[in-house]
Amino acid sequence: MTVRSTGAKRAPPPVEPARQLSLPLFDPLHAPPGASGPGASSGGSMRVARLCEHWLRYELRRSRRRTIGFVIDERGLRVTAPRWIPVDEIEQALQDKASWIVRKLAEWRAHQARRDRLTVRWEHGAPLRYLGQTLTLCVAHNARRTEREGDRLLVGLPAQARAEQLKDRVQCWLQARAREVFAERIEWFDSRHGFRPRRWSLSSARTRWGSCSADGSIRLNWRLVHFPPEIVDYVIAHELAHLRELNHGARFWQIVGDLFPDYERARAWLRDFPEDTVSH
Repeated sequence: MTVRSTGAKRAPPPVEPARQLSLPLFDPLHAPPGASGPGASSGGSMRVARLCEHWLRYELRRSRRRTIGFVIDERGLRVTAPRWIPVDEIEQALQDKASWIVRKLAEWRAHQARRDRLTVRWEHGAPLRYLGQTLTLCVAHNARRTEREGDRLLVGLPAQARAEQLKDRVQCWLQARAREVFAERIEWFDSRHGFRPRRWSLSSARTRWGSCSADGSIRLNWRLVHFPPEIVDYVIAHELAHLRELNHGARFWQIVGDLFPDYERARAWLRDFPEDTVSH
């Protein structure tokens, strides 16, 4: 997830510097006031700035580049600046974007929280989201297959089974359930609204929840089975609507609304869960 704000290239002093920012969202390290400190990569030093009442630790690197650059990723904030630009000017560049950085920080934290809720730990006792509910993974050496028992998912494996074995078994189970759930919902939409694809299949795409081809076939991401049933219905309705309108124009959304009246709420909910959130 990347957000960019760019400026013109700088010339050496005394010309007033422009600022170039490349800012993917991040979860920075908060720290009390202080100067440089440990944790910087080779060639950098750690510093602290106060942005909108938040203390932010960042890494400052000097280089031969002609602009000030900001990069934010899972390691925090890194600032790269020409050797001749003073620190107070670099910190002023941070202040100029302070409210924007803090706003994006909140978005990043929310994004990370969603990832944490859906990231599966492949171990006995770990939670697993299934159709909006939480199941508990249970490695059971006496179980012959993978099956749901109340709020537990029993997986027939020896106690010393590797995490990869557990992952394979559970994903096979999830994909089988996805086929059942999607087939039932497609049949429901057909019986109520007369929308049926020529054929449909599961997808493991990393970039989209569903797709519709011009030949009338649709693909549905099996990872949707993690989400509540109404979200599954929205995605199916979305792809079925493409059977009539292979675009996202006004007529398309009218059809989506006919198939699934509460689509705006479901659309907003799903927008908060980028596809990479469940790419396990």
